[in-house]
Amino acid sequence: MLTNRQLLILQLTVDDYIQSAQPVGSRQLSKKPEAPFSPATIRNEMADLEEMGFLEKTHTSSGRIPSEQGYRFYVDHLLTESKLNREDSQQLSSIFQQKIMETEELIRKSATIISDLTNYTSILLGPDSSMHAVRRFSIVPLDQNTAVAIIVMDNGQVENRLFNVPKGFSASDIEKMVNILNERLVGTPLVHLHKKLIQETRAILEKHIDRAGELYASFKEAIAITPEERLYFGGKLNMINQPEFHDIEKMKTFIDLIEKGTHATSIFENIHPGIAVKIGSENKHNAMTDFSVITATYSADEMTNGSIAIIGPKRMDYGRVITLLNLLSHDLSRELARLTIGNGTAGRENNDET
Repeated sequence: MLTNRQLLILQLTVDDYIQSAQPVGSRQLSKKPEAPFSPATIRNEMADLEEMGFLEKTHTSSGRIPSEQGYRFYVDHLLTESKLNREDSQQLSSIFQQKIMETEELIRKSATIISDLTNYTSILLGPDSSMHAVRRFSIVPLDQNTAVAIIVMDNGQVENRLFNVPKGFSASDIEKMVNILNERLVGTPLVHLHKKLIQETRAILEKHIDRAGELYASFKEAIAITPEERLYFGGKLNMINQPEFHDIEKMKTFIDLIEKGTHATSIFENIHPGIAVKIGSENKHNAMTDFSVITATYSADEMTNGSIAIIGPKRMDYGRVITLLNLLSHDLSRELARLTIGNGTAGRENNDET
């Protein structure tokens, strides 16, 4: 059980180290108005905090830095959210004042702006619409060899998928395929689309279209959706600006990690609604032991959810990042709900006209 004085000294030490990235000494803390104690008293308390595992002594300085245990205690018990200044608030809200009409563009711009505001790396996992059902298929030929499959979901979201059209297929063949897809697959949840495509459409396509197997195989590959395709990054190289990551090898390991989509998506496993903080070794991957990850969730509706992650050093400004994530999560959820309602209404109107 920490005393009130120890709690104060721990909080001031973490706050100071977050701002300076330099080990914190007792004389340094004694000059703060919040700590009306002598350097000797503070030094003794810091020694006790080190013995209890909350602080660590560096090899290059007489000062101390927070340990992983110290950061965890700070986040759980001592942290208060920061207040944003007007400039930051305006910058964050700017993307939502543009009335962006495409979900992907909104997500991409959100990833960029949150990384710019924090100077850390951001990853946004786009909305998961897999439980929503297909409302309509369209296929638009782009040239003799390429077409785009357009899948409109019942929540208004649109998936565009490029695929190769094998030689010899006509516009009439494409039209037949679209009719069969709409007849057999409309109403199928996206998560089951691949399986139902195999079970219910291949035989019918082969019956009505010559060499349908080639066209079917290309289309089937195009509509397979992986979690990695929902990842959007911001500020991948921001970590270079952090003193802890001037080591090129350490930075290279980090870049390699997030470039591999499977590792990046693992950050979002077992995420619960709200804010979550993982510090150092609490992250699954060994390459992330020098990092902290703060995640937040957002949603467009009950079945469409996504997540935001900010990756920074363990010396991350937790209060500021959590404030920004709370605001971004709220605003992003609101705007995605607007897009969903708007697109859904437009889709129903188009269906009524046809």
